[in-house]
Formats: sequence, structure tokens, C-alpha cells
Amino acid sequence: MAKQSLTREFLAFIRQEKKWWMIPLVLVLLLLGALLLFASSSPLAPFFYPLF
Repeated sequence: MAKQSLTREFLAFIRQEKKWWMIPLVLVLLLLGALLLFASSSPLAPFFYPLF
């Protein structure tokens, strides 16, 4: 429930302040975080390490 509220508040902030450039930045950071999370528990982990 809190996550949904945080998302709504973030989107409202972007609309109000017209900071549309923040959306791709946040998406890239979330994708990198997900990649690191999955890479640590994956048997393919040795192949992800050279990327970072």
C-alpha cells in the first residue's frame, strides 16, 4: 500500500513540476537494480560481472 502511494506521489510531483526527464532516469536505475539483484542469485552471475 505504501509503495502505491509513493508511486502516485512521485507521478504527481513529475506532472506538477514538469520534470519529465526524471522518468527515464528512474527507469534505468530500477532496471540496473533488478539486474544486480537477479545476477547475484543466478547461475549466469559470472557473465554479468564484466558488465559492471
